Amino acid sequence: MAGEYAGIRKAIDIVRRDVPTCRLDDRVGDVHQETQAAGWKVCLVVNEHNIVLGRLRGDAWQAEPQTRVEEVMENGPTTFRPDNFLEPLIKRMKERKVGSVIITNSDGGLIGVLFRKDGEELLHRDHSMNENKNESRSN
Repeated sequence: MAGEYAGIRKAIDIVRRDVPTCRLDDRVGDVHQETQAAGWKVCLVVNEHNIVLGRLRGDAWQAEPQTRVEEVMENGPTTFRPDNFLEPLIKRMKERKVGSVIITNSDGGLIGVLFRKDGEELLHRDHSMNENKNESRSN
């Protein structure tokens, strides 16, 4: 299967690295404010080595502002590696109705977030460029 996607885009090609992060002892109110100011709806919880421990989103933001992140975070979110081929990953995300996935290295260190919409747009552009090249060659 790896040969089938050789030379094709990978998750690392489109990952967003500007995802907000926080620590276990941070307060939900402060984190929520910083996350919103950065234009995000999700904050990833990391340790001092940037290892992903959890995620804050949705109902977690409804907690009392002084609540510690550790008390309301989603533990151990699913992550993917940067060398995952983009096309099958986007297909899987679409089938499972997932809008984004977390990209980490093999040690669980945060690299960023891949948004399905970004991946779909990149793949669409790539396919369009390839079609245009093929049309030019046949003329």
